[in-house]
Amino acid sequence: MITFPNAKINLGLNVVEKRADGYHNIETVFYPINLQDALEVNRLENRSEPFRLCAKGTLLDGAPEDNLVVKAYLLLREKYQLPPVDIHLYKHIPTGAGLGGGSADGAFMIKLLNEKFQIGLTVQEMEEYAARIGADCAFFVRNQPVFATGIGNIFEPVTCTLADYRLVLVKPQNAISTSEAYSRIKPHYPEKSVKEIIRQPVETWKDELRNDFEESVFALYPEIAAIKDKMYDLGAVYASMTGSGSAVYGIFRERIENIDAIFSGYFCRQREMI
Repeated sequence: MITFPNAKINLGLNVVEKRADGYHNIETVFYPINLQDALEVNRLENRSEPFRLCAKGTLLDGAPEDNLVVKAYLLLREKYQLPPVDIHLYKHIPTGAGLGGGSADGAFMIKLLNEKFQIGLTVQEMEEYAARIGADCAFFVRNQPVFATGIGNIFEPVTCTLADYRLVLVKPQNAISTSEAYSRIKPHYPEKSVKEIIRQPVETWKDELRNDFEESVFALYPEIAAIKDKMYDLGAVYASMTGSGSAVYGIFRERIENIDAIFSGYFCRQREMI
């Protein structure tokens, strides 16, 4: 059985306060986009190990046990009698980009295992399992736009559609450390909530919808700031870094010609919005 975990972008991102546990509370809108990995799971026959992971595409660091698809499998295996599995993961979503690719893989693994082995989990139960392997993993279970608060794990449905627009996504070579990015933030509550701003016409977002990570990240990596500026030069209605970076997206009304040449040397994709 094969599935295609998709990435997300953040529409605005405010870091509002530091928690007693060292994490930060945020507010943002998670929005799914049409950029996908591929994940396939088959029974692993005549083998003693519980799983085998074959990962290709974007280079992944760390041991197989650290991969969220494996963590999802082992988590469900603790309670349900899952057979050994052969996992094939093709990574197309860049890592260190703020696109949630690893979280999507973990959540889609839970959905795939639930269907393939007829576990019978409800959507809410899948979300609860997903939340145990990553703060924003649960978003990808329903995979619909949400206003996210807490550490990115408390969701409220929002009415927000960008289906009439096109997305240009660009990621430079820089990979931003999330912990480093948070260490440079001064938490504060915004004058207007992200939830209010995204109800307004997209044309107004440029003046009000902020990503709090941009100030510190752009100071360290002017190249990333230049990518955002280029998006507006090309006619973007709105442009922003997603998550803590390093990917930058632009929302356009029309297709941009020769986009690969314009952002030559970068990971660059143009997609219709969902």
